[in-house]
Amino acid sequence: MSEFLHGQVVAAFGRQYLVRMDDGSEIPCLTRGKKSEVACGDMVDIKRTADASTGDGTGAQGVIERIAPRRSLLHRSDAFREKLIAANVTQIIVVVAAEPSFSDELLARCMVAAFDQKLDVLIVLNKCDLPDAAAAARKRLAPYTAIGYRVLELSAKQDVSALRPFLHGHTSVLVGQSGMGKSTLINALLPDAQAATREISTVLDSGKHTTTHARLYRIDKTSGLIDCPGVQAFGLHHLSFGGIEQGFVEFAHYLGQCRFHDCRHAHELGCALRNAVAEGRIDARRLELFRQIAGK
Repeated sequence: MSEFLHGQVVAAFGRQYLVRMDDGSEIPCLTRGKKSEVACGDMVDIKRTADASTGDGTGAQGVIERIAPRRSLLHRSDAFREKLIAANVTQIIVVVAAEPSFSDELLARCMVAAFDQKLDVLIVLNKCDLPDAAAAARKRLAPYTAIGYRVLELSAKQDVSALRPFLHGHTSVLVGQSGMGKSTLINALLPDAQAATREISTVLDSGKHTTTHARLYRIDKTSGLIDCPGVQAFGLHHLSFGGIEQGFVEFAHYLGQCRFHDCRHAHELGCALRNAVAEGRIDARRLELFRQIAGK
């Protein structure tokens, strides 16, 4: 039996993965069975199945045998399936834009998912070179800054240097809807990213799929950045009603204070959250978003 090798998944394309080994080499791998539980960022043990020196991308050169315990796992789900996004990240960076308009429900869902996995959160407002649109977007983000979320304003086409200090010491995952300028941001941060993507697609023979799956880029010795596909929905079917409540961090002071212990914060009398909204202590739109998300 061959000895297990240890590495990290740096690219995920369906059931194909690229694993960076401890010595810096990279080996294309498959998983056993039809269902894969592997995510980009996972630390894994693999067994070599072919000579990795050929480099021609033909067939698997390793099999993932074991996934090490994770620090975190960011994933989304609906009633029918679950989609793994990234493992072992410490920070989620949600990219929104001044133009086109972003979904505040998607943003709220990302915040809840981040809270569940104890991740730091940074909201990046891109395309701030459009002053009128940026002012409108800034107003929509005001409820988030009011409850303590960090918002960084920039224009990815002009200068991304302000983002770099927020990346240091973190393994961050970059998420956002299509059209928010996430790819422009990645290319500005990592000029070699497109070349790395082409190289990965050549090795895995999956070029036409390279924009639909996650990739981990190393920024420096202590920092990494996982880029994942643009998301239009972020299901939280795996979270309980209480888990979603807790993910709305400004609700914390009021939870347990409703007249009824099973209050759904909709139409019940004596609802502490509804009272807080009426008194201006909780943003009305945030409570509306909670009802939408908790209703699943």
